Amino acid sequence: MASPCQILAILVLSTFVFSSLSSATYPPRRPFKKIYAFGDSYTDTGNTRTATGPIIFNYVSNPPYGVTYFHHSTNRYSDGRIVIDFVAEALSLPFLPPYVNHTADTSHGVNFAVAGATAVKHSFFVKNNLTLNLVPQSLQTQLNWFNKLLESKESKEDLDDALIWVGEIGANDYSCSVGSHFPRKTIQHLGINSHTRFLRAVLNKGAKYIVVQGLPPMGCITYSFMISSPDDRDDLGCVASMNKQVSTHNAELQAKLNILREEFPKSVIVYADFYNAHLTVLKNAKKYGFKELFKACCGYGGRMYNFDFFNSCGSPSSSSCDNPSQYINWDGAHFTEAVYKVMADSFLNGTDCHPPFNYLLNKKLQSG
Repeated sequence: MASPCQILAILVLSTFVFSSLSSATYPPRRPFKKIYAFGDSYTDTGNTRTATGPIIFNYVSNPPYGVTYFHHSTNRYSDGRIVIDFVAEALSLPFLPPYVNHTADTSHGVNFAVAGATAVKHSFFVKNNLTLNLVPQSLQTQLNWFNKLLESKESKEDLDDALIWVGEIGANDYSCSVGSHFPRKTIQHLGINSHTRFLRAVLNKGAKYIVVQGLPPMGCITYSFMISSPDDRDDLGCVASMNKQVSTHNAELQAKLNILREEFPKSVIVYADFYNAHLTVLKNAKKYGFKELFKACCGYGGRMYNFDFFNSCGSPSSSSCDNPSQYINWDGAHFTEAVYKVMADSFLNGTDCHPPFNYLLNKKLQSG
């Protein structure tokens, strides 16, 4: 049973977490000493640069990336901060440095996420000639980096005080299989199994507090409209077949998380529902101040989507909108800072984490 002091600490921290993310008031002590993040471009804070990123979105080092908050490119795929940045701020921690920055201060955590990364190993895609827009890094690469860090600097005690944030992973696996002979069900099976092996490996290392993001509704992301039939739409105007695939993927992932919870009862594993968090933004766009649901703020061509695969954001021919905060989509595949802030709030303070993020925080405080 928690002591009176622990209960008071829980109440103080709960009050903080359920306040606005923009608040400058932080809890009297940090619930976690560090964060380790994994994933793809939705979580990457700089492991990918223009010279190493996915071919289609290969200008991330150029303006106007980063224009809203940092006022220069930080190699984040947005106009500003992304979800993991808001998570770090909410937990009174500095932004996570990318793993490839070997001179950065890693005392408060490291970000291993890589734009374009896949859940399945890179060698599988090479073997099957599925290398369009593919980078060589996968979840296995990120696990190898994580292991090297643990061997060189960290200890089991450090993991006891660390939050593991596994951003979405797997969307690139599906994108690479578009137009191939591989059934999407096969890609799903391989991706989920790889994701599960990764999580089990991290848990075996001693991780106690893990948040795992599911996939977003890929059918609602701008580029999906360019590679699908106009007849393949749902009630929101999104690509129906893609969202159906994502729904089955996320359901299978959650089933695997339930198995891992039974295997590791001393760890807290939270599912962050990226899919419904995004749909909530779409359905309540006016409430959040968004005027453009699908049109990219930064891109080329204007018209309905302002997106062209060969003239993506940051390229010499591209241009950006005056007010990114009115747009949901930033560059045709990624979101604006304004959207990431809403989503982070829905994970930390809202109903899109299962169990709620506050449950994880309470468990951490009770553990001392």
